[in-house]
Amino acid sequence: MTEEPERPASYREPRQARSAATLARVLLAAEEIACTSGLEEMTIAGVAERAGVSVGTIYRRFEDKEQLITALSERMLERREEYVTEQLRAAEPSLSGVMDAYAHALLQSFADSSRLFPELLRTRGTRSLDRGARTITELHRLLLEAAAPYTDQIRRSQPQTALDTAARAILGACFHNSVRPDAATGEVARRRYADELSDMAIAYLFTPDRRRSADT
Repeated sequence: MTEEPERPASYREPRQARSAATLARVLLAAEEIACTSGLEEMTIAGVAERAGVSVGTIYRRFEDKEQLITALSERMLERREEYVTEQLRAAEPSLSGVMDAYAHALLQSFADSSRLFPELLRTRGTRSLDRGARTITELHRLLLEAAAPYTDQIRRSQPQTALDTAARAILGACFHNSVRPDAATGEVARRRYADELSDMAIAYLFTPDRRRSADT
């Protein structure tokens, strides 16, 4: 007997500006409640009350709480992609500038709603994991694209591989910071941590392979 595939948790997208504004209010209310109380404590009734809409308004858009959570996940992940894109576009035009912007943007985006974001990825099943993986892939692509004009500054023997490694290291460190109990919190601590991550990546990229001579 084979397992049935997970049914897509799609919801009805708004077609009018007024409906889109209402949906944005609902998702913001859902995020605020989930961030302060957790996903399990979030209810349709509670979201409706905070958003200033009727329960029926939410049920006309979403079949159940799971669909609302799916939409919330999508909103948060899209927002992170957009934020990192904006920060990389504004980066100083150099490899150091791009790595600085990437580290600071990622750490900030993971720190935003830090309690909720890891929970969404960990507990909501295959769909959320797949969507989260797509966002991680997109964030990685954004860094590689922004750094492409400056790869001639990389002193490793395989610049693209080295850049890929540095990008993965920063991304992993930022996600790890968001789930650990002693995370760097507060603007000053986050800025210092992001600076350290960027410095580490740049030091690696600007340093020739130490094993290259031993292997030849």
